[in-house]
Formats: sequence, structure tokens, C-alpha cells
Amino acid sequence: MASVWWPCLILALLSGLAASGFPRSPFQLLGKRSLPEGVADGIEVYSTKINSKVTSRFAHNVVTTRAVNRADTAKEASFDVELPKTAFITNFTLTIDGVTYPGNVKEKEVAKKQYEKAVSQGKTAGLVKASGRKLEKFTVSVNVAAGSKVTFELTYEELLKRHKGKYEMYLKVQPKQLVKHFKIDVDIFEPQGISMLDAEASFITNDLLGSALTKSFSGKKGHVSFKPSLDQQRSCPTCTDSLLNGDFTITYDVNRESPGNVQIVNGYFVHFFAPQGLPVVPKNVAFVIDISGSMAGRKLEQTKEALLRILEDMKEEDYLNFILFSGDVSTWKERLVQATPENLQEARMFVKSMEDKGMTNINDGLLRGISMLNKAREEHRVPERSTSIVIMLTDGDANVGESRPEKIQENVRNAIGGKFPLYNLGFGNNLNYNFLENMALENHGFARRIYEDSDADLQLQGFYEEVANPLLTGVEMEYPENAILGLTQNTYQHFYDGSEIVVAGRLVGEDVNSFKADVKGHGATNDLTFTEEVDMKEMEKALQERDYIFGNYIERLWAYLTIEQLLEKRKNAHGEEKENLTAQALDLSLKYHFVTPLTSMVVTKPEDNEDERAIADKPGEAPSPFVSAASYQPPQNPYYHVDGDPHFIIQVPEKDDALCFNINEAPGTVLRLIQDPVMGLTVNGQIIGDKRGSPDSKTRKTYFGKLGIANAQMDFQVEVTTEKITLWNRAVPSTFSWLDTVTVTQDGLSMMINRKKNMVVSFGDGVTFVVVLHQVWKKHPVHRDFLGFYVVDSHRMSAQTHGLLGQFFQPFDFKVSDIRPGSDPTKPDATLVVKNHQLTVTRGSQKDYRKDASIGTKVVCWFVHNNGEGLIDGVHTDYIVPNLF
Repeated sequence: MASVWWPCLILALLSGLAASGFPRSPFQLLGKRSLPEGVADGIEVYSTKINSKVTSRFAHNVVTTRAVNRADTAKEASFDVELPKTAFITNFTLTIDGVTYPGNVKEKEVAKKQYEKAVSQGKTAGLVKASGRKLEKFTVSVNVAAGSKVTFELTYEELLKRHKGKYEMYLKVQPKQLVKHFKIDVDIFEPQGISMLDAEASFITNDLLGSALTKSFSGKKGHVSFKPSLDQQRSCPTCTDSLLNGDFTITYDVNRESPGNVQIVNGYFVHFFAPQGLPVVPKNVAFVIDISGSMAGRKLEQTKEALLRILEDMKEEDYLNFILFSGDVSTWKERLVQATPENLQEARMFVKSMEDKGMTNINDGLLRGISMLNKAREEHRVPERSTSIVIMLTDGDANVGESRPEKIQENVRNAIGGKFPLYNLGFGNNLNYNFLENMALENHGFARRIYEDSDADLQLQGFYEEVANPLLTGVEMEYPENAILGLTQNTYQHFYDGSEIVVAGRLVGEDVNSFKADVKGHGATNDLTFTEEVDMKEMEKALQERDYIFGNYIERLWAYLTIEQLLEKRKNAHGEEKENLTAQALDLSLKYHFVTPLTSMVVTKPEDNEDERAIADKPGEAPSPFVSAASYQPPQNPYYHVDGDPHFIIQVPEKDDALCFNINEAPGTVLRLIQDPVMGLTVNGQIIGDKRGSPDSKTRKTYFGKLGIANAQMDFQVEVTTEKITLWNRAVPSTFSWLDTVTVTQDGLSMMINRKKNMVVSFGDGVTFVVVLHQVWKKHPVHRDFLGFYVVDSHRMSAQTHGLLGQFFQPFDFKVSDIRPGSDPTKPDATLVVKNHQLTVTRGSQKDYRKDASIGTKVVCWFVHNNGEGLIDGVHTDYIVPNLF
């Protein structure tokens, strides 16, 4: 088994042994010491690179793993991916021998039907499910021919949230084998400036880590690189197995010269708010603890240990009580008491004496705790400027008293009345976690699963530390009226020390200089208002450092946050409200290409064989009933492209042959490549010349320097040049650089830019184009950058499609005969009969740059002279059009 684990992602390449009756045990396969280094059962994983760009807390991660089948027979490779539960997959592509299969995000029900069909026909399938505390997993498989190379590239995004005063990227590293090129590269850009940056690994000594790890930060930029050599990966000096096995963690924080920071980019804003130096607001805590029989033993002991530690952190201004529930309810005190040293000592004795018994009455336990907090406030027994919190811990479902989850939720909601938050801690897996989560969310809190492990007491204590120090209550974020659309949540019951509130939205109007944000909240001693204004000069200066910024990062941050909050609201919604929330979240998920609980990503080979797909799915807390499936084979359908000077190539697998021709026209000429009047789809290309040479178009090198792709039915246009890509969607322009890696999606459309490589455009299933970027040395005296255009799928285009390439999308026949010596002894001539024409053609070769834009692969073809005359319908000048669109 050749397997690569990277930060939050694991690649496992499995051979086809399972089909032969052998198990796919990683321990069995890794035991084959006689294999060359980096090769397991013929499969060599020679490169795994993780490139992460974090901009204003929003992380864009691209994981690229390359492997080659060194065996003399086909092998199956399985791609097992683990990524943070808080992340959304945004893209997954599979490249086999230079041919890329892009992923499309679809509504989950659509993908589910495709998955079930694949499984029913015996296709390979993997399971997407929660994997441990912080990760979730999906699998996809591919058949790799002997000698072939495969590249897996997965992109996911997440908003890094601040906990205990820092942002954390948790990365799991577990290659299980030596990898020639293993690298983690993380660039961080924070307009506020970086105040601290650290990285550590649990699996390697500090001496070895020091030479493999580099970390630095200055001003707005931070960088972390982990690049262990083969020798540094070895578990011992002579071993061929890897010691990389554990956690790699990056933590950082930003400068906080002011309580908040507002950033505006391309009509979207984000507001980060995290004041420091404020006094802690006293808190009134009702600990509602399950002591039913199922808590017996280690769980109850760990709960006691955690509560004893929590009591050490209580401040004298705080008030508390313990409410214990089993079949009935008991309390430590009749009412809340102050956390004086004497009371805390008595509380410790009470905690130590807790014993398990009976059933589980969640309803009465919660209502008793809530009533105690309400009564303390009503009777003025707690400070006026204090805040109340309910923390409930249970390991099971209600089984006595009121046991209906929906009724318990209703009772708790009515009792709290929106006055304070409820935090639910679910201990272990034998409980209805969705019930706990829904109940917490609708009462302005959250749920947390406590895993049954040796550190369960530390998990409980860690949760408490997050909510132990409220600095503000009743926080309201206010923005200019009538100037904001799509505002994310902007009211919060608490701001806790060490955390951060993030609000984002869309701006209406152009005058951003007058943008102002007010934050109001109640502090420990007085009411506070913080005002933030936008420093546009500073923002413009920051945006000039484009090498650290990916795409429209604030817009994607806004979409991520909006979807996340819509999905949370949806959990407690019903009827029409739930339908509306679902529709909004689904629309944004599809538009921004996010794999969320409402969508799945489907990777399909070009001929759209619906039996051969891969589906990436995002599960909830429970394992998803369906998720991924499929195998892949390179396409066998006709293949068309134009590249180089410009060379048109028509490959026909049925003939095991290809035809090619050139078009000689002056720079500036626009040629019609494809026109489908039924789909409303056109592709035109504009010719450019080299930097110098004869003005005679017959001797001067020419290329395509600009392409225009338009779909009239979708009101969509994209103009591709060697410098940039401009997209018009319903006449609204968006501009991207070839330095971007970005995916744009909407109903029936996917456009993916792969940095400095290519752009893939798909119109639903059945129409896919690839534009290849050719870059040359900028100071070259003659050559200049140019574009290649490849049609990798056209089977859904109509029979009326035409154009220099489009006319060949429908089946046509040709016959080559009378092969004879030509004027060049290395290039024989022949007679070609095609479209009722008899032509003299010459054997030659052109280049296919799908695999490598700089070197290319030779394609042998029969060259049709005189601008394709006799092969193309009419003459080439018939295809000249006045402009790109």
C-alpha cells in the first residue's frame, strides 16, 4: 500500500490485490521491504504538496499528489481524503496522462441517484464519514494503466476561527511511506499585521524539525514550510518506512491596535471584532450534569476531574450551582451561590461525592437549572451587570419524564426566552447529538461532542475555558442603513475573551470611504460603543501584494459564513421557512462551488458515462448513507484542438489516426472555431503575430492570443487573453489573473482556472473546453505568450454545430491511400478522400500540450494543405468574423 497523509488529508494508493482475494491491509503491504523506496506494489507516489494561502483568516488549500504506475499491468489507486469538518471542498480534479477531469458541484439528490446507479452495477465505492474529532473523510478510486501517471488535486476552504487568543491550522501528517517530494507550504497574509506565528510537530524531534521546518513572519506576511528530505523521513537511518506520523499544527494571531478591523474588496466587506483589555463580566453558571447509570465508571470520574479544575478557575464575582439529573433531579444548593473560597471548597466536596444512579431525565434537569438562573435575576441575587449561562452534560437520550426531543426543545426554549445561552456537551456516541445541537443553537449556544478517551476531562475543561471570560454581553454590530445587502449574523449575546466576532456583507453603492461600523455592547462596568472606519488607502496598499491573495477572498469568506449560518438556522426551521433557508444555502453552495450538506461534487469522465463517476459529499455528525463511487478510464471519443501556429488537429480514435491543417491569416483576424445555434454557444479566436518578422502572413509566426467563449442562453461571456480572464455574467464583469486558482460556478456552468496552467470551462454534462496558457521568456526577441484551445467533450452539442473545429463534432469518414514518397523523404505523401474531395496530404506531426504546456506530446497526423481546403466546408475566409463576440 502506497499511502500519503498530509495536513488534514490522506492519500492512499491501493493496488488491485483485493480483487485477487488478498486483503488491503496497510500493514501487510508495507511489510514488503524488498520494494524500491517510494514504490508499493508498482505504484510510486513521488510528490505530495500542500499549498495553503490564508488571507484575513480565510484559508484556501490546494493539495496536489502525483503518482506513477511502474508496474506492467493496470493498478487501482484510491484517494482517501481527510479534511477539517469545518471546511468546504471547492474542487477536486483528476488528471490521467495530462487529461484533466474536473469536478462539478450538484444538488445532493441528483448526485445520490448517480451514486446509487454506480453501486448497483458493482462499481467501486468509498464512504464519506466523520473521521475522529476534527476530520471527515471521502474516497475516490481510479484505474491507472501501466506506465501512466495520475495527479489528484483537491481544493478546500475554511474560515479559521479564533480560540483562546489564536488561530489554529490543524494538519495531520502520516505518509506511511517515503515520498521523494513532500512539502507543506503555508503563506499567511493579514492586513492587520501578524503578532505571533508558530509551528510544531508531535512526531519528530526538535533537532530534525529545525532543519526541515522554516517559519517566519514580518509585517503582514507569514510563511511556514515543512520539507523533510528522504533521510529525515526515515524511522531509522537504514529504514525504508516513514516516521512522519502525527500532528502538525500552525498557530498565529494578529496585531490588535484597535478593537476591530474592517476590510473591503470588490464590493464585499468583512468586519473582525476582538477587543482586548476589558474587565471580565461576572457570570452566573448553572452546571446541569447527567449522573444516570450509563455515566458510571470512567465517564463520571472524568467529569468530576474536569469540574474540579473548572472550580479552580471560578472568580469570586461569579455565581454557580450544580443540578444533577438521573431519574429525578437534585441540586447542590437551593439557589445560586457566590464563588467565595468557602463555597468553592464546599463545592469540591460535593463534586467528589457525586454517584451514578437511575434513568435520564434531561427535561426536568434543564428546566430546574434555567428556573434557578431566572429566579436569581428576578430577585436581584446576582450582580446587575452579570451574565447567565447553562452548561449541560449528558451521555444518553432522555428515557424518563418528558422524553420527546421536540417537546423538550420547546420547553427549554420557552423557559430561557432568549435571555441567555445554553451549551450542550454530548459525552460519547450513544446519544442524539443532533437534538443536543439543535437545542443549543436555538438558544444562542452551541453543542460540543466530548469523545470517550483518556483526555475527556481536558476536553471538558477546554470547552469551559472558551466561555469562562465574557468581556461583553448584548453585542450589536451596526452598519450604514440602506448600504448593506446579505449581512451575516450581527448580534451576539456574548463576546468571550480570546475569541473573535466576524461579520460580512455586500455593499450597495460606490462610496466606500464613508463606510462606518459601530459595535455596541454591555461591559462589566459600563456600556461601550466602538467605531471602526475603513482606511481605503491602507486596503489598496495591501491589495497590491497580490502574490499572497487568492481571488475575491472576502466575497468567498462572505459566502462561506452565510452558508454556515443558513445551515445552522435550517436545523430548527420548519415548513416554508426551512424550504427558503434550504434554497438560499443551496443556491450559494452551487454558485460558489462549495460541497456542503446540501451538495455533492461529481467528477465525470468526458464521455459522461454515468456509471463511472466520483462523488465527494459532506456528511453531518452521522455517517452519510451515500458518498463516493467510481472508476475512470481515459476518453475514447474524438478529440479536437488548435494550438501553436495555429495548428488544427482532429483526432479520431476509431481510425487510430488524425488529420491536421493550419490557418494562415494576419494578426488581428478573428476566426469562428465553434458555433452551435441550438445551444447558443460560440467560440471565437483572435490571431496575434510574433514580435518581429515579415509582414507577410505566410512566413510570419502566428498564434491565438485571445479567445471568446459565449453562451447566449445563459447570458454568459468569457474573454481569455494571455494576461487575464474576464467573465461577464449577465453583463456583470469579473476579472481573474492567470496567477489565480479559482472556480466559478452557476447553474449549468463551471469555470476553473488552474494557476499559470489552464482554464477548464464546462457547460453542464457533455460540453467541456480547456484553454492552455503558453508562457515564454519575456525577453525573447521573437516569441510571445499564446493560447491553445482543446475540446475534451462535445457530445451534447447539436448536429447543427459548425466552425473550423465544430464542423467535425459529428461523425465523418475519410480514407487514406496511395502512400508515396514526398518532397521531404521523412514525410510521405498520400491521397485523402474526405467529404467528396480527393486531396494530396503529407504525413507530419503536431504537438498536443494537454500533458505539458512547454514540451507537449507529438501527434502524428495527415496534413491538409492550403488552409485545410477540401477538408473544411467552404474556404477558410468563410470563418472570419468581425469580433470575438
